[in-house]
Amino acid sequence: MNEPATDPQPDTLQQPAPDRRWEIPPDQPLRIVGDVHGDAVAFRHAVATDRFVIQLGDLIDHGPDSAGVLRTMFGLIDRRRGLFLLGNHDRKLGRALAGRKMRPDPPLEATLAQLDDGLATRAFEEIGRAPAWLTRGTSIFVHGGFHTGMLHQDPPPGLERVTHLLSRALFGETTGRMQEDGFPERRLNWIDHIPEGFTVYCGHDQRSTDGRPWRKQGRAGGLAIFTDTGAGKGGHLAWIDLPPLGGKA
Repeated sequence: MNEPATDPQPDTLQQPAPDRRWEIPPDQPLRIVGDVHGDAVAFRHAVATDRFVIQLGDLIDHGPDSAGVLRTMFGLIDRRRGLFLLGNHDRKLGRALAGRKMRPDPPLEATLAQLDDGLATRAFEEIGRAPAWLTRGTSIFVHGGFHTGMLHQDPPPGLERVTHLLSRALFGETTGRMQEDGFPERRLNWIDHIPEGFTVYCGHDQRSTDGRPWRKQGRAGGLAIFTDTGAGKGGHLAWIDLPPLGGKA
């Protein structure tokens, strides 16, 4: 189950500052990869490319080899060939590694059991540096959902208190009600606030019915593309190839 959008306890985690070296090369074509959820084999196929990889969060949990996914992602980071955004499952892992008391969570517990000491230390460091969103020109990359504040604010440290913007980035937009499966009911009103000409690339919500990334245009003219197609949960891993972003800030 997702963590709540507010955090009632003061948070004193000592985590790394965001790594400003994690910039998107303006002259490289991109591969945008959706939720992996421990499907290491599919992730290795996805990153077998000369493109710069932007993974949209939720590297771990559910699938059989979360440790393998993390090693592959960290290899990309070491070679400056990719980065990942903070997903809600990644954040839970980071907080668990920091010693925070977590709710019972079998997928997270299975992930933790796969990590040796070295990988656990590296995972905490990289999760602490992972941005919750990136805005480059008219492209916005985020795990859960968009808010207009992301257009002019840098993401906060991801392992500390959950702000309104961080909640939107991690969990999307919820109604406050629970579904029969025990997960929060989500809504997509945020899509109507994407400005005309902008595209939000996100994961988190598995909206596709045909195995391809799901596209939804909002009332303001902006576009959301959902890349979660069920990897690690009985589905497959999806990605989208994009041309270089150029000199967009």
